[in-house]
Order: sequence, then structure tokens, then C-alpha cells
Amino acid sequence: MTHRKAGDKGGKAHSAAKATVGKAAGGAKGPDELRRQIERTRKQLGDTVEELAGKADVKGRARARAADLRDKAGAMTVQLRSTAAQAGHTVQDRATRAGHTLQDRASHAGHAVQDRASHAGHAVQGRAGQAGHTVQDRATRAGQTVEKNVPYPLRTAVRFGLRHPAPVVATVVLAVIVVEVMRKQRQYP
Repeated sequence: MTHRKAGDKGGKAHSAAKATVGKAAGGAKGPDELRRQIERTRKQLGDTVEELAGKADVKGRARARAADLRDKAGAMTVQLRSTAAQAGHTVQDRATRAGHTLQDRASHAGHAVQDRASHAGHAVQGRAGQAGHTVQDRATRAGQTVEKNVPYPLRTAVRFGLRHPAPVVATVVLAVIVVEVMRKQRQYP
């Protein structure tokens, strides 16, 4: 069985060569035609031998197959590198977009916090202004009450303090001192 398979092509070439030789020996019409038939037979035999040698050259076929596989592996490597580069660019683009999205959200949140802080600051400022006015009104009323209840020399000082609010602290201190002096004078006549 192995002999037949190995010899099929070789057998055909061998049979063709035999037929050519048979024709040459039996049907040649002269020496020139015989030479041509011999040349054809040699060529066919050379092709047959070359074909058989190619099949018998296991190392050569293995080298050719290895070279073919190397070429395929090289092409696959290039394709994998290209695919990896594309995937890297895709990941980089997605990360950049995600970063921009986070930056936008943080910016919006920062503006919202800033707006709330501004509103809260204005509210505190308004309340502080109201509290300041309330304190100022109470101080004015207290000053007026003190002015009515204080002896005449102190009234002049209190009126001066009311007309000139900047040196009020000095005026208050002076009034306290005067009141203390007067109290001491009453205690020790």
C-alpha cells in the first residue's frame, strides 16, 4: 500500500518515460528524431527525479514549512501589536473623556458651593448689619436714658458722644470715671 502511494506519481512518470523510450526505439524515423525523443525522455526523467527528490527532502520541506510559519507568526505579531495599540488608544480616549467629565462635575459642584457660600455670606452680613443697628439703637436709647438721669456736667459729655460716635468709647470711659468720682464724693462728704 505504501509502495503504491509513493510510486503513483513516480510510476506515472516512469511509465511515460518508458513509453517514450519504447516509441523512440520502435518508432524513430532517423537519428535526429531519436535524439529529440531521447532529450524529451531525459527532461521527463529529470522532472520525475526532481519531484521525487523534493518529496524525499524532509529537511528542506521542514525548513520551508518553518519559514512559512515564521512569516505567519510575524504577520500575526504585527496584527496583535496593531490591535493592542488601538486598544491602548481607545482606553486612553475613554480615560481622557472620564477625566473631563469628572472635571466638569467638580467645577459645577465648586460653583454650586461657591454660590451657596456667597448667599450664606450675604445672609450673615445682613444679620450682622441688623444686629449692629439694633446694638446702635440700644446704645442710643441707653445714652439718652443716661443723659436724662445724669447730672448736668455729664450730660454735656454724653451729648458730645452722641453727636460724635467715633470717640464714643472714650466718652463712655470718661462718663464711667465721672460717675465713679461723683459716687465717691457722695459717700465721703
